[in-house]
Amino acid sequence: MKFRPLHDRVVVRRTEQETKSAGGIIIPDTAAEKPQQGEVIAVGPGGRDESGKLIAIDLKKGDKVLFGKWSGTEVKIDGQELLIMKESDVMGVLER
Repeated sequence: MKFRPLHDRVVVRRTEQETKSAGGIIIPDTAAEKPQQGEVIAVGPGGRDESGKLIAIDLKKGDKVLFGKWSGTEVKIDGQELLIMKESDVMGVLER
């Protein structure tokens, strides 16, 4: 199934978090917090301003992003857990 977000929304797949602490302690899934980093896998065309002009989204597919703890709506598509959120919920792009 293919999913295309509308307007200024993006689809993000959370990155896997380390299961070991810095001291080597294994953290069980029930105690681990959900990561606040992810990869953009789909981007909508953008929002519209008051005059109806399209405002393109700054994000692109493949960007590594940082988002808020409670951002987005969790959905399951083709067995993958994904987040759909507005571009404004993304705090920034992680670059190497």
